[in-house]
Amino acid sequence: MRSSRYRDIAQALAREIDGQPPGTMLPSEADLSRTHRVSRVTVRRALEVLRADGLVAAKQGLGWFVAHGRVSQVLGVLGTIEEQMAANGVRSERRILEFAVEAAPAEVREVLGCDRALRVKRVNTADGEPFALVTVWCPEPLARTLTREALEQSPFYELLDVPLTGATQTIAAGAASRDEARLLGVPAGSPVLRCQRVTRGRDGEPVLVSRHVFPGGSTSFVVELPSADRSIAPSGLRLVD
Repeated sequence: MRSSRYRDIAQALAREIDGQPPGTMLPSEADLSRTHRVSRVTVRRALEVLRADGLVAAKQGLGWFVAHGRVSQVLGVLGTIEEQMAANGVRSERRILEFAVEAAPAEVREVLGCDRALRVKRVNTADGEPFALVTVWCPEPLARTLTREALEQSPFYELLDVPLTGATQTIAAGAASRDEARLLGVPAGSPVLRCQRVTRGRDGEPVLVSRHVFPGGSTSFVVELPSADRSIAPSGLRLVD
């Protein structure tokens, strides 16, 4: 019975914050501990349950607050998640952490067919809160006109001087590393969605490789599935070992 106490507190807190505006601060862990007559460890477990559900978030040194809701991206159309966020009234920003032309990793070199590439690592925010850690590789010849300042304001898709015709995106579940957790503001080991996207140019050749890490509790992907007569399996679905 005791082991479920943190879940009871999580449910009670979920009811209390229901309908409260995003950004509303919660009572401190010490106050919640006194209110519910449990240890701070139990309170923290309850809050982590709510964080995993995308209901609350935390800022180091400030405490817990009502989360801004899930960032949702509709798959099936080539575009950026920022475009969809803007359409929903969410303010997005890019904070570039690393910007360098360097030797491409073996797996990137194999896809892009180049020895050197521009690598850009950034954190994307939604209304000021981190929602994605993104690393993009672009072949050096295509990246010569790109600047750090331009990529903080606009996506690669708008800046590249080549038409883009499509992309293949692979999504898998994972756990946040210590560095990823620090940059995304989540606990190390918490659930994340890992996406790898290969974007193609007009001739079908890959022009970008990107890796995205999204907090599992605050991100969702929506896929429209047209009706199919012969199979209920969505196109492109496969099992991996």
